[in-house]
Amino acid sequence: MNFLEERIAKDGIVKPGNVLKVDSFLNHQMDILLMEEIGREFKRRFADANITKVMTIEASGICIAAFVAREFGVPMIFAKKSKSVNLDGEMYTAQVESFTHKNVNQVIVSKKFLGAEDRILIIDDFLANGCALQGLIAIANAAGAKIEGLGIVIEKGFQVGGRAIRNMGYRLESLAIVDAMDAQTGAITFRHQEA
Repeated sequence: MNFLEERIAKDGIVKPGNVLKVDSFLNHQMDILLMEEIGREFKRRFADANITKVMTIEASGICIAAFVAREFGVPMIFAKKSKSVNLDGEMYTAQVESFTHKNVNQVIVSKKFLGAEDRILIIDDFLANGCALQGLIAIANAAGAKIEGLGIVIEKGFQVGGRAIRNMGYRLESLAIVDAMDAQTGAITFRHQEA
């Protein structure tokens, strides 16, 4: 078991409906030492890529992506889920359906922060059906940016997202891949990955 699998096994809670609750350390209350370790691990896995920006989607991905961007020494940009008065100029947009929230958002990135010169590492906390990643991929492609890779903290391997993204030809690295969960027993089965 890697450091993240150990933490999920210790503090993660399996709920009915294929929900893995990790809000005590990842996506509500955040363990900052764990975030640092996650940042270092993504840097190790993508050390061969010439990353110029890290991109994510609000809100849960922001903290994780910030730690990853710090490791690479590059800016972090996040797709906003709503337009605010201080967001001006031309925008890239994509429709994104949320597995967790059961809704559809139009996500927005300002064209002044993303362009053809960028080499992007996309980061997110969870991968289930892949809708958020596909929205971020669409935005990066609209900007002409090169997607160097996609980094996911927890992938639900029993759902279609990971397979769909890999079948699109993208390099996808997930720190923990959950192959099965049992809400009655709380058991979590992780996919074996090479270190």
